[in-house]
Amino acid sequence: MSKSRSCFGYPLSIFFIVVNEFCERFSYYGMRALLILYFRNFFGWDDNLSTAIYHTFIALCYLTPILGALIADSWLGKFKTIVSLSIIYTIGQAVTAVSSVNDLTDHDHDGTPNNLPVHVALSMIGLALIALGTGGIKPCVSAFGGDQFEEGQEKQRNRFFSIFYLAINAGSLLSTIITPILRVQECGIHSKQACYPLAFGVPAALMAVSLIVFVIGSGMYKKFQPQGNIMAKVVKCMGFATKNRFRHRSHTFPKREHWLDWAREKYDERLISQIKMVTRVLFLYIPLPMFWGSRWTLQATTMSGKIGAIEIQPDQMQTINAILIVIMVPIFDGLVYPLIAKCGFNFTSLKKMTVGMFLASMAFVVAAIVQVEIDKTLPVFPQGNEVQIKVLNIGDNNMTISLPGNMVTLGPMSQTNEFMTFDADKLTSINVSSTEPPVAVGTQDFQKGQRHTLLVWAPNHYRVVTDGLNQKPEKGQNGIRFVNTFDETISITMSGKVYDNVTSYSASNYQFFTFGIKSFTINSTGILPHCPRDFKTFYLGFGSAYTYVIKRKADGCPEVKEFEDISPNTVNMALQIPQYFLLTCGEVVFSVTGLEFSYSQAPSNMKSVLQAGWLLTVAVGNIIVLIVAGAGQFSKQWAEYVLFAALLLVVCVIFAIMARFYTYINPAEIEAQFDEEEKKKSAEKNNLYCTLGPMPQTQM
Repeated sequence: MSKSRSCFGYPLSIFFIVVNEFCERFSYYGMRALLILYFRNFFGWDDNLSTAIYHTFIALCYLTPILGALIADSWLGKFKTIVSLSIIYTIGQAVTAVSSVNDLTDHDHDGTPNNLPVHVALSMIGLALIALGTGGIKPCVSAFGGDQFEEGQEKQRNRFFSIFYLAINAGSLLSTIITPILRVQECGIHSKQACYPLAFGVPAALMAVSLIVFVIGSGMYKKFQPQGNIMAKVVKCMGFATKNRFRHRSHTFPKREHWLDWAREKYDERLISQIKMVTRVLFLYIPLPMFWGSRWTLQATTMSGKIGAIEIQPDQMQTINAILIVIMVPIFDGLVYPLIAKCGFNFTSLKKMTVGMFLASMAFVVAAIVQVEIDKTLPVFPQGNEVQIKVLNIGDNNMTISLPGNMVTLGPMSQTNEFMTFDADKLTSINVSSTEPPVAVGTQDFQKGQRHTLLVWAPNHYRVVTDGLNQKPEKGQNGIRFVNTFDETISITMSGKVYDNVTSYSASNYQFFTFGIKSFTINSTGILPHCPRDFKTFYLGFGSAYTYVIKRKADGCPEVKEFEDISPNTVNMALQIPQYFLLTCGEVVFSVTGLEFSYSQAPSNMKSVLQAGWLLTVAVGNIIVLIVAGAGQFSKQWAEYVLFAALLLVVCVIFAIMARFYTYINPAEIEAQFDEEEKKKSAEKNNLYCTLGPMPQTQM
């Protein structure tokens, strides 16, 4: 064990641990921010496969902490475990970066890899190594940081866990901003394209820096040696206690204070006492998974991202959480907790965690209120047996359309104000007329549960188009489609996306774009050489959909007219800030305290295991969110938020009751008592040996 140096009352060694954690989190979140785009754009996988592989990787990252904790507490010790798994982690990041080098297998220099399976295999190997590394070191680093403090430095140790959590969020915040910027740079030896090697390479370099910084501090660390395969002893001890209890069910055997006391016949008091410490804390953890996980990014997709002079994407709203954590951790540590202490209130760890859960519950209540406001602005989409129809006149004559219970007359280049909803079984007839007798539209062309546009342009000429949009465009994007009124086929290129071969008097499918003004080019043999081909959209907001009709002017040149299909979002994303603020305050008092509590209540030989147990609540919490959201199938999003708020509140009450009966312990003091007893027993044995003296040779 190395001698600890101090700075401002803190062990100097924690500086290396905090920097190590910052770099590691930068590395992990920076790499993770690119994965789905990398799978889609580089490998060409569809959204479903990309998302499935991504979530499998995340799940692995939350399962491996148990493995890392067992290695640290039972075999290598925390220091060697962190170093060993960090090397594996760094190799994984490097392999992932190499997998994204296009020129690795681009033998014909055409900008496309000739052997994509090589890139996929390298990427999967890299991600497996990263999952083992990041998950394995997770419980060890925080526990190793706690080890650096002496007895009586509880205040400094509590502050360390706050700084540690701040480093986690600062690293993740910076990386999620920086790595997407690196990705959009262009690089390559033979062909220039999105620079994934640089975007993955920087996180790999940061992981190498993380490892180097941690190793540099080696001489200053307090290192505790592992005490054998502790988990095997724990499992055997608990198994023996259970069997022994069932063997002695009769009333003739006196009851014992704790069920683990039935292991006394075979196992020593120290081990039994240590297992009691761990099981009492793990029992408290049972309600905690409900705290984790929110689906607020989905809510942001139905909101406007224009906040003052800046515009943000829905998924960027998540950075608000990290920004607020970086701000709120020092405020809570330096201002809120001292004020509460001055008021004479004993704000214990479990009370903090209870308050954290309550604040998270209130955050979901606020989210539900915001969702109600959003719902007022959302369009109504067809459900079940319903059919929705909008009529768009793209011709030069007035057109009259007779629908069940409704008659619409439209002038040239105009549409109905909104979609009309009909029961599919009652949609018996639609007639289109102008100066000639009406023409019947085939009602069988309308699909149940879908929106449709009825294009009309001349007597006896119409087309039914299925829109394919049954919700607001995902991620706050804008759907754009084109209707061609030329006699010739046309193609349109907009912001790198191509609408190929749109035939005469038909509509393209929607393609999706982010906010802003988009340029597009029309190509057709029917456009005269002197005519302009380049056009611009008006400013696109968030979550809208438009139809652009391309029409020929009197001079033969094209002109473009836009029609709104789905109006843009109007509720501002800034309204999410209060719920993020409440959730962040809850997270600061819940999560930071949970890390410290898990460490302080764990015996010396199971610090990492209990940290892994704490991390496991995060993994289980995310699974619960998916199950509740999937099983609920709520027709209204606000109802889901109310359910989460209610569940959190119930769990908060249960946890508060459990916490009320929890007795705080000092594992170091308990273990010191056992050490004293063992010394006394050893001294008594020595005294007995000295009193009796050595045995004569004949007796031996």
